[in-house]
Amino acid sequence: MCRHAVRWTGDWAAAEDVVSLTFLEAWRLRKKLRPGGESIRPWVLGIATNVLRNTTRTARRHQKGLAQLPLHETVPDFAEELVGRLAATEQLAAAKAALERLRPAEREVFALCVWSGLEHAAVAEALGVPVGTVRSGLSRARSCLRQLTEQELARVSKNMQRDFGSGQIPGDRASAVRSKQEKNR
Repeated sequence: MCRHAVRWTGDWAAAEDVVSLTFLEAWRLRKKLRPGGESIRPWVLGIATNVLRNTTRTARRHQKGLAQLPLHETVPDFAEELVGRLAATEQLAAAKAALERLRPAEREVFALCVWSGLEHAAVAEALGVPVGTVRSGLSRARSCLRQLTEQELARVSKNMQRDFGSGQIPGDRASAVRSKQEKNR
């Protein structure tokens, strides 16, 4: 019977499923079997043939149903987006740390001009300083921020390479946790 199923399906795994279903069906129909000295092979092969027809018909219907479904676009790989977000998060943290290192006057000018989108004259009026002071303060703030952000990113990158250079923390989990706690102190 297994050879019959393999020849019909052309696949060992599918044939094993057919044999399994055949024996389940034969067990279910065992009361219909007439006791006697006859061979039950034709009866079992008849059940196997019916199971093969049913599985073939089911597979055909399944394929037809799948063909009627609307095609979905493939889901794009989000790994690149995730890497971009992680890099953006690092850059944002570095910019925030750099912004905190600016002088308060430069930070105020930068926040009002860049983040709030105010014109130089409006910022000068808001802060009570001349327009030239706003322009020069913004220029200093931008160049200083650029330099401080690059330094902060380099520092963070260096620390990450030192802490996780190989991608693994040496030792067991407990020693890794203790090591991390000691570094944070």
